[in-house]
Amino acid sequence: MSTSVTTIVQDKGFRFRVLFDEAGVPALVTDEPPPLGCGAGPNPSRLLAAAVGNCLAASLLFCMQKARLDVAGLEARVETDIGRSEQGRLRVRAMRVTLAPAVTEQVQARMGRCLDLFESFCAVTESIRHGVDVQVTLAPVVTSAVDAA
Repeated sequence: MSTSVTTIVQDKGFRFRVLFDEAGVPALVTDEPPPLGCGAGPNPSRLLAAAVGNCLAASLLFCMQKARLDVAGLEARVETDIGRSEQGRLRVRAMRVTLAPAVTEQVQARMGRCLDLFESFCAVTESIRHGVDVQVTLAPVVTSAVDAA
């Protein structure tokens, strides 16, 4: 098992900088859309959709490359439904992912095995489908009133 660390630091309001523990990977700005935030970056629900779509696209591409099937390009489109739970809290209710690899007719005819396998190699999608154990620790940092201003 490997562990990675992602650090999220508040910039202003609901805008955050997401820092990754990998050299050369730039920070990512996230934000909530108005009226809560300013929409300066994707919000967490959109990041989740991006993670699912990217992971599935990468898994399909990897499988096709291993099978020596030429792909001229690949696009993933993720439609995300957001709705309210019984308690009135916003939740990601469903995602519909469309993968569009650019292939010849000959490649399309030979990609059946990859279509059967690729989803099971997507760590993000399979983790969501089967539930991820999320443990939360609250660790307040006490500051003086002067520091907080």
